[in-house]
Amino acid sequence: MPALASHRKPRTRVRSTTPAVGLTTAALAGVTLLSTQSAIAAPASPKPSIEDVQKKVDDLYRQAGTATQQYNQAKEASAAQRGKVDALLDDVAKRADKLNDARRALGNYAAAQYRTGSIAPSATFFLADDPQSYFDQNQLMARMAGRQQKAVTDFRTQQAAASKKRAEAAKGLETLTESQATLRTSKENVQKKLGEARTMLSKLTAEEKARLAALERKKEAEAKRKAEELARQQAAAKAEADRKAEEAAKQAGSGGDTGTGTGTDSSATTKADKVLAFARAQIGKPYVWGATGPSSYDCSGLTQAAWKAAGVDIPRTTWDQVEIGTRIATADLQPGDLVFFYDDISHVGIYKGDGMMIHAPKPGANVREESIYYMPIYGSVRPA
Repeated sequence: MPALASHRKPRTRVRSTTPAVGLTTAALAGVTLLSTQSAIAAPASPKPSIEDVQKKVDDLYRQAGTATQQYNQAKEASAAQRGKVDALLDDVAKRADKLNDARRALGNYAAAQYRTGSIAPSATFFLADDPQSYFDQNQLMARMAGRQQKAVTDFRTQQAAASKKRAEAAKGLETLTESQATLRTSKENVQKKLGEARTMLSKLTAEEKARLAALERKKEAEAKRKAEELARQQAAAKAEADRKAEEAAKQAGSGGDTGTGTGTDSSATTKADKVLAFARAQIGKPYVWGATGPSSYDCSGLTQAAWKAAGVDIPRTTWDQVEIGTRIATADLQPGDLVFFYDDISHVGIYKGDGMMIHAPKPGANVREESIYYMPIYGSVRPA
């Protein structure tokens, strides 16, 4: 029996060990195969081309411009609502004073009635020194009762008015809170888009940055070429208009002075001169989103300040500025006109003539002159 037991034990160990080695080897081989397949199936994503980087960065700056206009809009709304709320709170305080005055008057009547009590008219007649005294006293009591009734009416009126104004102030504060929340969100969106653009640019090598700069120069050269073409077209159109005016003057026998100038044209030219003089004085100052001067500007902050210098108040945002004045075709642009860009109207510049404008371009850049064809044109307006 002992010999039989020792004969079976080694056989049991051999059977349990051999398959384990085979399974381990197979598992390792399987893992290796899966790893190899995964590496083949998921290759590293290719690095974007410089052209793609330029397009992406430009788009991020455009999105930041849109978010900046949303910020400007929310900031204006918040400031306006704050003014309304402050006025309502002042009104509530004044009405509270009037309510307290009415309450005190009512309290005085109540206290007086408590002290004197109430006497029946017949008793008053018999206690009076004479009939005339009774009638005088009765008339006095009637007047006092009328004043008391007026005090009650005044109190109720002031109480209702105060309650209404408190409700308006509460609603105004709620709207103000919403405006401030929108303001914070817009600010965060601007910072996010600018951060993404800066991150993308920071990852470029020196060679890639040089290639990107070359692309920018090519883009600027093409925009300048289009501006020069517009300048030639406008000069030709003006020369033709002057020629026709001179011919008309000769036919009318006016001797060369057409006499077609108007006070309105002169006034518009004077305003445009002031707009451009102000804009030129800002060249070199940095773009800062949300800024309205005097040390820095965003695009619509510059256009608003320039027209204000000419005595014309225009709205704060590009979306509101595009709705004012008269719409102008690109071929008919004159100095001082506002030119808007992109389908979302997120940028604006001041036309200076010859296809060029003065504008606050984007973060990291300064106010400068540039071709209006550097960005896709949406449309143009003449504010005044």
